[in-house]
Amino acid sequence: MRALFPGQETGFLFIREAMNLSGKIVLVTGASSGIGRATALAFAKEGARVVVCARREDRLEQVIEDLKQAGAPAVHSFLLDVQDRAAVEAAIAALPAEWSAIDVLVNNAGLSRGLTKVYEDDPLNWEEMIDTNVKGLLYVTRAVVPGMVERGRGHVISLGSTAAYTTYANGAVYCATKAAEKSISEGLKIDLMGTPVRVTSIDPGMVETAFSEVRFRGDSERAAKVYQNITPLQPEDIADAIVWAASRPVHVNIHTVVLTSIDQANSTVFHRHS
Repeated sequence: MRALFPGQETGFLFIREAMNLSGKIVLVTGASSGIGRATALAFAKEGARVVVCARREDRLEQVIEDLKQAGAPAVHSFLLDVQDRAAVEAAIAALPAEWSAIDVLVNNAGLSRGLTKVYEDDPLNWEEMIDTNVKGLLYVTRAVVPGMVERGRGHVISLGSTAAYTTYANGAVYCATKAAEKSISEGLKIDLMGTPVRVTSIDPGMVETAFSEVRFRGDSERAAKVYQNITPLQPEDIADAIVWAASRPVHVNIHTVVLTSIDQANSTVFHRHS
């Protein structure tokens, strides 16, 4: 069934069917591991053409092979640290013509550093989190979205967190960066009103990835305790939610998805099995 997008003078059409992602160009940042890798693979299985970027070349090379085996008809990759605005702008501008019309942007790159009281913390931790989780998200979004508006199609999906809703002890700055992501996504949706470009924030709770090892700078023993006696989400769970949001009919915008495992209520309340 077809109908006109609101504002019929634009001539935009939507179809009351799930969007077919086959052949769509999907850009995933921070795609070398964890949620980013799982998301890229999930889109590959849908037949999407996948663009992946990350800071670690060795892991990115392995992801490329995995994507091809998963069914991606084509894969493009480049090294990128989203903290570097000039590098972000140059990388997006340098995309080959056959890869430049990005249909779905997944702002996944992000991290946490430290778990310490604000007044005792290392300011370098704050700078890395803010530069990656907030400024990096803005840099990539700013570089990609104008093309979506010009082409009259697109979807920006950003990774938030339950930390955006409830601040937890010793995590004030990380929680603040995720609250910023939430506000940026909400504001971007408002700014894009009148266009068919969609905006979604996917806000998971505890996910079993290298997140805690990164937070504790490689202290795997301390990281393992985070998931002790609990059933956390897996990266594939988040990837499922992202692909689901992207595949809704084009007139449907999923603003926010908040998801946790059955053992988590919010960012401070957990059930740990004895």
